[in-house]
Formats: sequence, structure tokens, C-alpha cells
Amino acid sequence: MKAFVKVATFLLLLAPTAIAVQAQAHIGAPRIKKAAASDLKPQVQAMPRFRFENFTTANGLPDDHVFNVLVDGDRIWAATENGLGLYENGKWKTYTTKDGLAHRAVLSLALDKRTGDVWAGTMGGLSRISGGRIDSFNQLNSGLSNDVVYGVSVEGEHVWVATAAGACMFDLRTHAWSLFNERNTPMAEIWVYGVSATPSKVYFAVWGSGLLEYDQQKKTWDKYDDPDGETEMVLFRDQGLIHEITTSVSYLEKDKIVWVATYFGDSRYDGRNWHNFLTKDSGLPSNFTNVVKGVDANHAWFGTDKGLAYYDGVNWVVYRPSLTSGKPEMTVRDRDAQVTPVEVSTAPAHNYILGIDFQGSDIWVATAKGLSHGIRQP
Repeated sequence: MKAFVKVATFLLLLAPTAIAVQAQAHIGAPRIKKAAASDLKPQVQAMPRFRFENFTTANGLPDDHVFNVLVDGDRIWAATENGLGLYENGKWKTYTTKDGLAHRAVLSLALDKRTGDVWAGTMGGLSRISGGRIDSFNQLNSGLSNDVVYGVSVEGEHVWVATAAGACMFDLRTHAWSLFNERNTPMAEIWVYGVSATPSKVYFAVWGSGLLEYDQQKKTWDKYDDPDGETEMVLFRDQGLIHEITTSVSYLEKDKIVWVATYFGDSRYDGRNWHNFLTKDSGLPSNFTNVVKGVDANHAWFGTDKGLAYYDGVNWVVYRPSLTSGKPEMTVRDRDAQVTPVEVSTAPAHNYILGIDFQGSDIWVATAKGLSHGIRQP
């Protein structure tokens, strides 16, 4: 049974578009009368508003299926199903296997801020783009755990990698590889979907094994599980990680806060207490979350299969094409669970969100049908 679920999850990551479209066909948007701008509550007016510009193959994107996005100053990198795209000076450039890329399907991206190198996790290995040159690592020429690289995070002289068969770390100074799997960590499963590395802690989102924490100073591991052990429901409110099927993690070193995304809701952990989020008691548009990006202790962005969501510690806002009409939609849910629609003329390219990054006050969003640039409006 586990093998079947794994295969289904793997296919879902690779081809989410059809699944998302089918889900949208069975879900109706709430019927709420739109309010005039002058009538909006202060908390609604305070929510960030964006004008979204969308990129597809029609204007140079390598492929409409975008797994991830990375902001590199004025340059934007897009991890797509058919190459790595670089957007610079208003034009797209595509890197492929002919340029040395490990595989045409790029799943994850990370920036080495010390050197400017970009690391790209692909379906066929890990690639480093440095000064226009691409070097690739795989199981045959390096100590990479597995060639399917779901996540990568650079911290100092170490590159931390999440793969389909465990995690690993590449030491840029010694060129040595360290492997992490069920033999030397608390992993029960070894499908590692995400990694977030800082000088003090490294967190791994592991399919079926919850959240793993590595303490850089103590060199020790800790594991956070769903306390009820149920795979289809949540029995204990705020008693621990909301679910074992973790998909993404974002650790904020300064705030000592970790945000965790799962396929069954989301969690926030401050080192002592958990706070969990579900659609039934929050503004999440869906419990099926592909990615989470923390801003600080109270603010975070969530990429779900039914839209992009932002949480400010109290209120929620969702940006998406309407699930019924396809028209641009922005809704705000306040502390009293009152939902207010906000008149907008643009939305992200698609409801299925796979990647998020920030460029100043702007946001870039990777979706199943294009890349979106949200330009912050006053």
C-alpha cells in the first residue's frame, strides 16, 4: 500500500495540472457580494495587493509547468519541466542538458549568496551554475544520495540536498559528501521533499517521516511527528506536527520559528508550541499545500492546489483565478471568519502553486501553468 501511495505522490509532483483542473471542477466559490473599496475594513485594506504579470512559453518561458522560482537580484530563475529559465533585462534564456544541465526537468533552486552560484536540483542530478559554466553531480560521479533532487539549500560552505532516497550534504571546501538516511537519522521513510538550512539548524521535510531537525552545533537529530498517527484525519489540535506527509519547510533563524507544509494542512512551531492550520478553521484555500515560505514569526505564504495564501498572524488573503469562472479573485478572511472579496483585475497564472520567492515587496510565483510576477501596489 505504501508503495502505491508513494507512486501516486510522485506522479502528483510531476504532473499536477490535470489533478488541479479536476479538483476545481467540483468545488464552488463562496457567493459573497463584492464590497466597494471605500467600504473595506482597515484589516482588509492593509492586506498586500498585487498586479500580476504572467509568463508562459508564449513570451519565452521554457515550459509552462514551473516547479520553482528563485530571485537573484534583478535576475529571475525558473525551474521548469523542460529546462532552466533565466529572466534578465526583459528577456528569457534557457539552459538545457546541451549546456550541461543534469536533466531537462528542474525541480528545485537555491542561491549561494557568497559566490552568486545557483544550484539546481533536477530529475537527473544536481547542477551548479557558476559564471556561465554548469557542473553536474549524480550518483555515478559524486556522493549524491539519489538523482531525483526535490530540494536544495545553501548555508555557508555546505550544500544541503533533499532527494528521493535520503538527504545529503556537500562540503564546498573539502568536496566531501555526507549521506543521511534511515540508517543514521530518525527517518522511517527516505523520500525527502524539502530542506531549509541555517547556521544553527537544518530542517528536512520527509514524506511519511514528518519533520527532521539537525542541530549544527550539537551534531544531533530530532524528529517531529503527527501525534495521532492517523493518515487521513487530525485528532489532536495543536499538539504537534499536523501530518507526517510533509512537503516543504521554512526555518527563520532570527525568529527561531519553523513553518511546515503538508498535504493535510500546515504547522508553525516556536520551539515549544505548535499552531496548526486547516481550511475548516483558517483562511487556507486548501489543506493540500505544496510549499510554505515564512517571512517572520507571524507572517507566511502558502502555495496550495487551490491558490496562493498569505497569513499575517490574524487575517488571511487568497489570490487566484476563480475556481468557477476563472476570473481574477482576491478574498480576505478576518479573525471573525468573515470573508471579504476585493476587486482585482489580475491573478496568478494558475491555482496550483509550486514555488514562491520575494523580490523586495514583489512576489514571484511558480504555477502549473506559468510563472507569475506579483508587483506590489500602493
